[in-house]
Amino acid sequence: MKILIAEDDPVSRCYLEVTLVKWGYEVSAVCDGDQAWQALQEDSPSIAILDWMMPGIDGAEICRRLRAIQTQTTTYVIMLTAKTEKKDVVQGLEAGADDYLIKPFDRQELRARIGVGIRIVDLQRSLADRVVELESALSRVKQLQGLLPICSYCKKVRDDQNYWTQVDSYISKHAEVEFSHSICPSCYDQFVKPQLNRVNRES
Repeated sequence: MKILIAEDDPVSRCYLEVTLVKWGYEVSAVCDGDQAWQALQEDSPSIAILDWMMPGIDGAEICRRLRAIQTQTTTYVIMLTAKTEKKDVVQGLEAGADDYLIKPFDRQELRARIGVGIRIVDLQRSLADRVVELESALSRVKQLQGLLPICSYCKKVRDDQNYWTQVDSYISKHAEVEFSHSICPSCYDQFVKPQLNRVNRES
């Protein structure tokens, strides 16, 4: 799990980095908003801990930019700040932050909030994978819709490449269906039974 730290205070940044590495996370740390924005675009970390007030782009603006990007999965953002008033919390959340941690923060609270972020990220990834599966299934269904040319004599169908093929082969290719072949009663009476009778007469 990749976590980005954006904190201009070197002591706080080092403390966060050491703590997260000790907890087993893959951590990258930057000291200003411009570096943070670049890292978010290049590395796509699962979680970002952003200081609100830092040189370059501030944390709130980074959140707004992130939320403006249309992606199936997004970075979970924890805003880190010394601001404590409710209007500040509201402003940070409205900018696009997912969570809010006030300095000086408690290590166990940080760990718990990161745990929430991980659950959200995992859920987003699971949903994104499901969307891909559903889109693929829908694509296969659409391929079976519409007018399908079929030979009046041999009952072969014409595919998209203008090749004639058996119906079972065509459907297996486009719908991931496997066929087990058998004989219907009418075909048995029309084709199989006469052959059996002929064999019996000849023997």
